[in-house]
Amino acid sequence: MITPAGQDITPFNSELMDSLAKTAEMEWIPMEADPERGFMKILWTGSESGGWAVLFRWLKGYTAPPHKHLSPAHVFVLSGKLQVRDGILEAGDYLYEPNGMVHDTTVALEDTDYLFICHGPVLFFDDNSFTGYLGWEELRRIQAAHEASNKTVR
Repeated sequence: MITPAGQDITPFNSELMDSLAKTAEMEWIPMEADPERGFMKILWTGSESGGWAVLFRWLKGYTAPPHKHLSPAHVFVLSGKLQVRDGILEAGDYLYEPNGMVHDTTVALEDTDYLFICHGPVLFFDDNSFTGYLGWEELRRIQAAHEASNKTVR
């Protein structure tokens, strides 16, 4: 494609595609840590960048364990309230979390929906060791397992 100014802006990668997630049509996937109170919709995973985007729904009382961000992340609260470190995020609040940020537990003070966009993995830990890891590859495995379990149930 040549612009009116004569510049060639043709993509080098002819396989580039948009990624659209119709969230109203997606099922909530129960989260392994607390499948009764934690759910997610995996919106996008980017193998080329390691980034990912997830819509989380945490019911009141859901607690995410201590964790460290191994990359920057963006949080936008759609509804509800989250206790994050020593602050409370409410509907409409946006939080940027830099690479290296360490959290104690994060708690849903109310039923809460929020958008989480992360540029890489998150590492979970307790007082003794690492307890988990969440990145684009794990999210793809979770999505595939959820889809496989739904096929066997039907």
